[in-house]
Amino acid sequence: MNVKKSNIPKEHPQILKQKVGVIIGNLGTPDATDYWSMRRYLKEFLSDRRVIDYSPWVWKPILNLILLRRPFSSGEAYKEIWNNEENESPLLTITKAQTKKLRARFDIAYGDKVLVDFCMRYGNPSTDSVIKKLVSKGCTKILFFPLYPQYAAPTTATANDQVFRSLMNLNWQPSVRTVSPYFDNSNFINAISDSVTTAYKKSKTKPEHLVISYHGVPERYLMNGDPYHCQCQKTTRLIREKLKWKESELTTAFQSKFGPEKWVGPATVDLVADLAKSGKKNIAVIAPSFSSDCVETLEEICGEISESFIEAGGKNFLYIPCLNDEKIHIDMLFKIIKNELLGWI
Repeated sequence: MNVKKSNIPKEHPQILKQKVGVIIGNLGTPDATDYWSMRRYLKEFLSDRRVIDYSPWVWKPILNLILLRRPFSSGEAYKEIWNNEENESPLLTITKAQTKKLRARFDIAYGDKVLVDFCMRYGNPSTDSVIKKLVSKGCTKILFFPLYPQYAAPTTATANDQVFRSLMNLNWQPSVRTVSPYFDNSNFINAISDSVTTAYKKSKTKPEHLVISYHGVPERYLMNGDPYHCQCQKTTRLIREKLKWKESELTTAFQSKFGPEKWVGPATVDLVADLAKSGKKNIAVIAPSFSSDCVETLEEICGEISESFIEAGGKNFLYIPCLNDEKIHIDMLFKIIKNELLGWI
């Protein structure tokens, strides 16, 4: 904004140089593994109507019972993977690294015209605090990038909800754009496929089957029109086509079932056991619905799901990490963001 100092009254608030903010958003993380930290995190997460859409009259009493014991078991799960050196969850460590590398790329490309930061839907740093911080630095335009390749109401939608909810607290709202799901983006498919190829080459024992495990959702979400299940299936198909594999060489599965109702399947934990029983002694698992390794990958896949395979007679279980802050991932994210900023920069 070009405003001559002589035209601004002395009592007028400071007018900052206009900038563009970029926020990458992820699910969230507890601040610590103790009972009360876990309880605060779980309460915020499980109180979200996008995540649990039952009537509050039905769900609130159930949630209060869950919050009596669940923080203990969840805390133990987080302790298994906790980054003790930084005293934070791996998801937070990785998201910080992604942000730092993206910030460096944008500094080179645009200087101080673009500010890059990150937020968490649940826990800290909150969406509200990060938006306010960027606005205070002169960002009149903000691009929000929820790091979920496939769209789902309990992930992408609630992350976007929180952004627009935060705008309600601002007198001067920035213009906001949100980034579309990138489940079929060619750079994303290439990055995932390359990670599979690299992992297979490094493995002492070549896996006989690849399980592509996505976070699950209740089946009624699919029936009600949520595109998540279909987008997961397309991601798998595009990966298979890129690898030039046969359909029999990989399987789509879903993990992290919660509650009594029917979820989309097959369940990863059951599928890997069935593979072992059918004679597949060496398998690999990859989780392309996660942009960063977290409790669902480092604890659930490498723990419960791996144990299910071994206990059923399997021998070699290979987990292929998320793209995290690998260069190929940062390059992909940079290209998507740069494209989304057209017209603003």
